[in-house]
Amino acid sequence: MCRAPQSAPARSQDSPDLADIFRRCGADYRRRYQPNAAQRRVMAAIEACRTPALGGHVAACNRCGGRVHHYHSCCNRHCPKCQTLAKERWIEARQSDILAVPHFHLVFTLPHGLNPLLQGNPRPLYSVLFKAAADTLLRFGRDPHWIGGEIGITLVLHSWGQTLGQHVHVHGLVTAGGLADDGSWKPARQRFLFPVKALSKVFRGAYLDGLARLRRRGEIDFAGTTAPLADDQGFQRFLAVLRRRDWVVYAKRPLAGPQQVLGYLGRYTHRVALSNDRLLALEDGKVAFHWRDYRDGSKRKVMHLEAHEFIRRFLLHVLPRGFMRIRHYGLFANRHRSEKLAQCRRQLGQDKPEPREEESLEDVMRRLTGRDIHACPVCGKGRLHIVETLKPRPRPSAYPTGPP
Repeated sequence: MCRAPQSAPARSQDSPDLADIFRRCGADYRRRYQPNAAQRRVMAAIEACRTPALGGHVAACNRCGGRVHHYHSCCNRHCPKCQTLAKERWIEARQSDILAVPHFHLVFTLPHGLNPLLQGNPRPLYSVLFKAAADTLLRFGRDPHWIGGEIGITLVLHSWGQTLGQHVHVHGLVTAGGLADDGSWKPARQRFLFPVKALSKVFRGAYLDGLARLRRRGEIDFAGTTAPLADDQGFQRFLAVLRRRDWVVYAKRPLAGPQQVLGYLGRYTHRVALSNDRLLALEDGKVAFHWRDYRDGSKRKVMHLEAHEFIRRFLLHVLPRGFMRIRHYGLFANRHRSEKLAQCRRQLGQDKPEPREEESLEDVMRRLTGRDIHACPVCGKGRLHIVETLKPRPRPSAYPTGPP
C-alpha cells in the first residue's frame, strides 16, 4: 500500500537499515519462500556486515585509553554500506580513461512484458541487453550522417525503479564524437547525438534478434512464465507483441568536462536498489521508505510494504554471481583502449592525465565526511591504535567467504 502525505517524514536515528530488516525478518522469509543461492548469499552478507560475525579489531586511544570496536565490512556489491569506497576507487581508476570532450547520457529500457523471463534468466537476458544497446550505439556512431567514427561507451545496468519494482535498463555514457578510419577525430553535434526514435527501433530489433537466438540454442528457461512461451507459436506471438510496442530510449543533455562526466557516472556505477537513507521504519511487520513519484512532479512520497514483500522486491535485483554490471565498448573496450585513447588525445591536442596516487582509506573518508577515522571519539583529542584483532565468528556456509 502506498501513502503520499503532504510532507514526507524525515529519517530518524531510530530508522532501520537494510541489515536490520534482514536480521529481523530474513529467517522467516527464507523458510517461507526459499530464495536462490545468490540471494541467500547477499542476505547473509548484509546481515553480517560490520558485526562480530566478520571479525575486526579493537582500537585504543593513546590519550584517554578509550576503546573502540571496529568490525569488518562484507564488501558485497549489493550492500548499501559498502559501496561508497568502491565507487571512489572506481572513479580514481577511470581518471586516465576519460577524454576531455562532451559526453551524452542515454538510457535503454526493456519493456515490462519481459520481466517474467528476466527473473528466470537474468544472466543471458542482461547480456543481450548490453550487446543490443552497445551494437545500436556503435552502429549509429559509424554512420557518416551522424559521426562517422568509433565512439566510446560505458554501460551500467540497473534493474529497479523507485518502488523496488523490476524496471530493467542500462545507463550509457557516450563520447560526443569518435575516431574515424583515417585516424581523425569526428565531433558529434553540440546538442544532439542520435535521434532517439531511430535508436529505439534499432535497439528493439537487436534485442529481439538476440532473444530469438537464445531460444534457438536452448539457453532460455521458461519455468515460471505464465504465457505458453516454450512452443514455437507461443514464442513467436510473444515476440510479435513486443515488436508492436514502442521501446523507450531516453537521451539527456550533454556533459561538458571530464570531471563532470566522472561525477555524473559515479552516481550510477555503484548504486544499489535502495540506500539506507531512504528507509524510515519497520513497524508491525511493515517497512516504510521514501520514493519519488516521477509521474507526479518528482514528489517525494512514502511507501509501506509488508516486510516479506519488501525483501522479495529487493532480492529481485541480486545479480548472478560474477556478472559484470559495468561494461565498456568502442574506444573504451579493454582490448585496444590504451592505443585508441592515445590516438584520440593526439588528434584532440590533449595530454594524458597524470597518474595519481591512490588515496588511502583515511584520506577518502576525510574528503567525503570531513572526519578523521583515527581521532578518538571518546575524548576527541587522542589517536586510536589497534590493540587487539577480533577473529570472525563461525558462521553458516551461506555467509561471505572472501576477505573483508
